[in-house]
Amino acid sequence: MPRYRRWFVPGGTYFFTVNLLRRDSCFLVEHIDNLRAAYRDAARRQPFETVAICVLPNHLHCIWTLPDGDSDFPGRWRRIKSDFSRRLPRTADLASGRRRGERGIWQRRYWEHVITDADDLAAHVDYIHHNPVKHGLVADMDDWPYSSWRRWRRETKSWASPPGSLRGGETE
Repeated sequence: MPRYRRWFVPGGTYFFTVNLLRRDSCFLVEHIDNLRAAYRDAARRQPFETVAICVLPNHLHCIWTLPDGDSDFPGRWRRIKSDFSRRLPRTADLASGRRRGERGIWQRRYWEHVITDADDLAAHVDYIHHNPVKHGLVADMDDWPYSSWRRWRRETKSWASPPGSLRGGETE
């Protein structure tokens, strides 16, 4: 099996897809307050800017810009995932096959992509915000409550171009 190599760019802007282990789970939206608290705490401890985000029932997509000189996105994801898991009630229906102290909630790996330019950023922001429509959760992006779409539209007038630079605003 080939070993996956991550590309660490200090101060980089990254697109992420992070999945729950059980694809039939709705934990992320059922426990959105726990996810928001874990996300907020991680950003407070190791700052990053959220350019765009969309939380779906069993996975999430986001774009982060890390501080200059910092490329530790794995530490941030470890913190978010473990903090969210700890916040879930012990009665939550979790997947089996746990090991190393895991609660069996998250897939161990996640997808990341380094954003290379403004066109790449616009394409990934488009993908993130359109995801609830793609998955048939809503007919219109305005109807999905767990997304930065409304903030993005409000700040950009034209949603295909980022506000100012690769550094977006805060999450809703």
